[in-house]
Amino acid sequence: MPSSQQPTNGAEPAEQYDAIVIGAGVSGLYQLYRLRELGLSVRCYEDGSGVGGTWYWNRYPGCRFDSESEAYGYSWSEELLQEWDWKEHYSGQPENEKYLNYVADKFDLRKDIQFNARVESAVYNEETDRWEIALENGQRAQAQFLIAAVGLLSARYTPPFEGIESFRGESFHTSRWPKEKVDFAGKRVAVIGTGATAVQLIPEIAPEVGHLTVFQRTPNYCAPCRNSEVTPEEQRQWKASYPEIHRQIRETTVGLRHEFDPRKTFDVPQEERLAFYEELWTKPGFTKWLSNFHDIMTDLDANEDFSEFVRNKIRARVKDPVVAEKLVPKDHPFGSKRIPLETNYYEAYNRDNVALVDVREAPIESITPNGVKTTEQEYAFDVIIYATGFDAVTGALTRIDIRGQGGQTIKDKWAAGPRNYLGLQSAGFPNFFMAINSAFCNYTVCAESIVEWITDCIRHMRDKGFRRIAPKPQVEDAWMAYINKVAAGSIFTQAKSAWFMGTNIPGKPRAVLLNPLPALAYRAKCAEAAAKGYADFVLQ
Repeated sequence: MPSSQQPTNGAEPAEQYDAIVIGAGVSGLYQLYRLRELGLSVRCYEDGSGVGGTWYWNRYPGCRFDSESEAYGYSWSEELLQEWDWKEHYSGQPENEKYLNYVADKFDLRKDIQFNARVESAVYNEETDRWEIALENGQRAQAQFLIAAVGLLSARYTPPFEGIESFRGESFHTSRWPKEKVDFAGKRVAVIGTGATAVQLIPEIAPEVGHLTVFQRTPNYCAPCRNSEVTPEEQRQWKASYPEIHRQIRETTVGLRHEFDPRKTFDVPQEERLAFYEELWTKPGFTKWLSNFHDIMTDLDANEDFSEFVRNKIRARVKDPVVAEKLVPKDHPFGSKRIPLETNYYEAYNRDNVALVDVREAPIESITPNGVKTTEQEYAFDVIIYATGFDAVTGALTRIDIRGQGGQTIKDKWAAGPRNYLGLQSAGFPNFFMAINSAFCNYTVCAESIVEWITDCIRHMRDKGFRRIAPKPQVEDAWMAYINKVAAGSIFTQAKSAWFMGTNIPGKPRAVLLNPLPALAYRAKCAEAAAKGYADFVLQ
């Protein structure tokens, strides 16, 4: 049980813990479990009313994994691996939320989680080496260690359209979807945005609505998901081979069950190359991207060869050639933005009740009481859905008033982009850890390695009697220079609008947000930092 520290200003006393975790999603649940194993008193604060993070909030129709189910689940409990059966190869949101609830119950994690608890501020006390957090409801708590497991895609973004509050119909952001089923039958519906979320949502609701109008800014290279149910035999094979599956994940370049082809694109004759592309296209998931020729990620000519192949696949599926060209990406390389996986997305535009509006040709001027007004006309709607994405990676942190040494805020320090070492800590913010998986392989098994690094670091501190830890500023500078150099050699920097670089948010500084290192290389860097006795950090 936590102790309480009497306040000096008449407010309620602050509860005292060894560690505080913000967020009860995939990383937060595992971080809570690991810190409890150390014997620490831990409190986890979660904004939602249940566990699951992204799988709690994103309950829109069609929401599902874009990585393979057998690779997504936690790897750290053999008992859990054997008990849980995945129903689909790319599992849907209801099942994913159910899975994380199962984990929370199995390991009795709820007793240390406070739900409906939004953290407003976190302030570091240099005299006590403790963090004080304040919740929206005025409640306070203090701890030596603060771990932000807030997710890299959790701070939703809605463009500041004029008149947005005036709309008289229903409106939703996809990441704050109602728990109750939304009735679209016969209604006039707008979807603003065509990113990964909209690509999953649109084909699900198109058959139900009276009419659907999609407002698109940037078309994407979408690849067929090719989802299917898991057979009993496949389930048995997974359970018999989880050690091999997880070894494969940890040893591949991208940290998934995929590995780039070692050949160079133009070393392969054209006829053979096209046959290879066709073979990739028939396979499920990210195979088309992450099992392709390795140089599509570094050589723009090689990338363009496959990009045109994908464009032709899109053109072949859309009956109206004018609509097809609007859906064909021409302003960024394939893979410079995360590739949305789709099921019948392009076929939705062949329906008589679906229309596409290119907002680059006719920008949205305002939201009106009746609907959406562009520079060309006003559209009347009963429902507006904002599939407008996220203020990725940094947004969930800069929206909290986090203050380190000297009162410096994370928001000010990161004004030109995130500054950190290994993506785990930021100089000037002692004992503050970021369990935000911003590595390229941003899903569960990769997140585990980050949680385990943080746990081992805290264990080291307690064993050695240290009170605080933060990166050396010069080490942080060197790390940021290194990350930017690596990113400059890849296509990640080529997209004009991508959350990888923060350029999907107007006014947000262009910066490398997604760690461009191969998964194996990133984990090696983290392991090296620990093996050196944390020599890159100031330990006191």
